[in-house]
Amino acid sequence: MKSLSYLNKYFRKYSHLLILGFLFIAIQNYFYAKMPVIIDEGVNEIRNNKGTGSDNNIWNSIFNLALFYILFSLIKGFFLFLTRQTIIVMSRKIEFDLKNEIYDKYQQLDYSFYKSQSTGDLMNRIAEDVSQVRQYLGPGIMYTVNLIISLPFICYQMFKISWEISLIALAPLPLMTIIIYFVSNRMNKLSKEVQKQQSNLSTIGQETFSGIRVIKAYLQEKFAAKNFEENSKLYHEKNMRLVKTNALFMPTIALLIGLSSVLSIYLSGTKALNDQNFLGHTIAFVMFIYSLTWPFASVGWVTSIIQRAAASQQRINEFLKIQPEIVNNSTEVNSELNELKFSNVTFRYKEDLPVVLSNIDFKITKGQTIGVIGRTGSGKTTLIQLLVRQLDPTNGTVDYNHSDLKSINLDQFRSELAVVPQDVFLFSDSIKNNILFSDSNADFSMEEIRKAAKDAHVLHNIEEFEEQFDTLLGERGVNLSGGQKQRISIARALIRKPKLLILDDCLSAVDTETESIILDNLKNYTKDYSTTTVIVSHRVSSLRNADQIIVLENGSIAETGNHDELISKNGIYKQMYEQQLLEQEETE
Repeated sequence: MKSLSYLNKYFRKYSHLLILGFLFIAIQNYFYAKMPVIIDEGVNEIRNNKGTGSDNNIWNSIFNLALFYILFSLIKGFFLFLTRQTIIVMSRKIEFDLKNEIYDKYQQLDYSFYKSQSTGDLMNRIAEDVSQVRQYLGPGIMYTVNLIISLPFICYQMFKISWEISLIALAPLPLMTIIIYFVSNRMNKLSKEVQKQQSNLSTIGQETFSGIRVIKAYLQEKFAAKNFEENSKLYHEKNMRLVKTNALFMPTIALLIGLSSVLSIYLSGTKALNDQNFLGHTIAFVMFIYSLTWPFASVGWVTSIIQRAAASQQRINEFLKIQPEIVNNSTEVNSELNELKFSNVTFRYKEDLPVVLSNIDFKITKGQTIGVIGRTGSGKTTLIQLLVRQLDPTNGTVDYNHSDLKSINLDQFRSELAVVPQDVFLFSDSIKNNILFSDSNADFSMEEIRKAAKDAHVLHNIEEFEEQFDTLLGERGVNLSGGQKQRISIARALIRKPKLLILDDCLSAVDTETESIILDNLKNYTKDYSTTTVIVSHRVSSLRNADQIIVLENGSIAETGNHDELISKNGIYKQMYEQQLLEQEETE
């Protein structure tokens, strides 16, 4: 239960619903405990009237008995309805708040966290884990409180009739508590294993759907199906162990309740043989024991719910306690961007991992176009992540106008830049909304949207679609080519009119002719809006207009200069240039 204490803040928030729910449960159980008393008194009254031989009195007694029993049943049912409208509604409200809290946490956490997490596990925490917690918040609390309140009401009425019979009839019930105590620990352990395996299963399913084209291309459907089947069997086995443990509750409870019923009938029935007035008491005792059947029968189910919820909430708590490594340290307004500078920057992901970037020194001034080139694994993308502060340097500083990037208003800085990542992502929405996603609060005209698409050299492709900008895209833009997706992502960045534009190898899927048109458009664009531009590429042709080109080799700066200067140096850049020219000639 320790992990579930995190939810106390929500109980305080919705205390009015919780208190009303408890009140309605109390009223409901008051009338429920009175119903056997009505039967008891009614049966004895009918028996007494029968002794007088008056049929009218007998029928009046029967009518009154039925009337009061139906009336109490209706009152009990009404307050049961109100109970559900308070406690169950409260559980839904807390579920809503908890999901939003988790989602907000997803938004806060940085690149380092997502690099180490699987999508399936993250989805499972906000979906299945929260669902398990809601069961505790609603039915779990409602039935637990119902047992706690109903037990004294019913026991009071039973003890009024005969405390000796009541003690003997209720004697088997404490044994149930002892059994539950020992079994619940095992259920908690098994619940954690089930939730963990369910996350694994969700991850496999998500990766299969995302990579279905690769699976089909390599004819690995059987392997994927076998992998999913093996993990499904493991999930089934873990779940069955939990189910078997849970299954011990109901037979045990049924046995103990049945034993209580038999004892009640035997003891009160024996007493009724000597005292006819005890006949109504016998029926009442059976009804009292029956009234306790569901509250006690729910104990096993509620215990299972609580153990599952505790396991799920523990997983949620572990996640919510994680603090992002990258935080905004200032709310002051930043000065206008004039310069970004790397000063002796070194970076590694962990202490025991090799250095990714080493002793990086360079400067970007306002309106410049900087090119970054290097072979695969040279550290280009990591350099960009440091530039936009998705990562912080291990050593050295990245400065914004002579101030450490860590000390400025990060939210404002990011609101004034646009990044087109190497791994393009489009949403399952219209082309228009995908372009507008970069600034959902701005009111862009259709003319501005078309201009952004034209600058990205994708307008003519969009106009070929029947719905044009209203064309709905499939998941990740599956109904577009790789080049079209990249160009729509560029349009998304351009419409924002950023002060800093970063293109991270986002022209890899377009041909050289299209690339040339886009770069010429970008050259005019950056002049019009005084945009500082950083272009990362593995192709020399993408950097021909850059004012300065940084050549990375094994995480260090090997060469710097513009295109002509680097060619004249006869170094790595020239080798890459000549190799790519040769490859281009061979393909032609």
